Amino acid sequence: MTPAAAEDDRLYRDAALARFYDLDNGWAADLAYCKGLAEGARSLLDLGCGTGIFLAALSQVPRRVGVDPARAMLDIARSRDGGDAVTWIEGDARRFRRDETFDLVVLTGHAFQVFLTADDQRALLATVAAHLAPEGRFIFDSREPRAEAWRDWTPEPSRRRIAHPDLGAVEAWNDARHDAATGIVAYETHYRVLATGETFSADSRIAFPPQPRIAEMIEAAGLTVERWLGDWQGRPYGEGAREIIPIGRLL
Repeated sequence: MTPAAAEDDRLYRDAALARFYDLDNGWAADLAYCKGLAEGARSLLDLGCGTGIFLAALSQVPRRVGVDPARAMLDIARSRDGGDAVTWIEGDARRFRRDETFDLVVLTGHAFQVFLTADDQRALLATVAAHLAPEGRFIFDSREPRAEAWRDWTPEPSRRRIAHPDLGAVEAWNDARHDAATGIVAYETHYRVLATGETFSADSRIAFPPQPRIAEMIEAAGLTVERWLGDWQGRPYGEGAREIIPIGRLL
């Protein structure tokens, strides 16, 4: 995740909450698609790498760097099988600079959305452009605001049972509030350990910028989009899409 919204977000920075992250946000279609995109890449930069589930699995990519501001998440990343082959950096993706470029730069898990302002988003895209190799590509995802995904982030629709390897059965749920004026969604995440009744909670905020605004900022950063996807199954972006997924390169 990124510091624009996560500076005080316990969901990422609190070790007690970070241990639940992969149960809700493990290997899924986004990571599978990005793994395919990484075929043949010699280097990969993951901005907002979180617990490192993606980078640690890509042993076929020789040079891998993951950046995240949350030490609790990076502690999990470093302890993973394969984690010792990745360079993990605790840092702010808006200001991150390293004297190297990469064949692929990714943000997965809707990490783009934790950048709440246009200035934050532009700074992130400048980081992407600064670290792309001449023939390199970038990819990230942002939820399509017209799909109003936050409507399902209320207690009853979101209530779920997950199994923690150490804590046993856990009941999880969310609650969300959408600010129509700013497009910011504030949401709560709760995990209740059924064996003890102990509950862990966090408050988070994410932005829902529309596709035209994202496109303008990408171009202004010196990048160009080769394909817009509307989901992780590879369908093109268009009416009814739930995701905004640009795949591109340097302009």
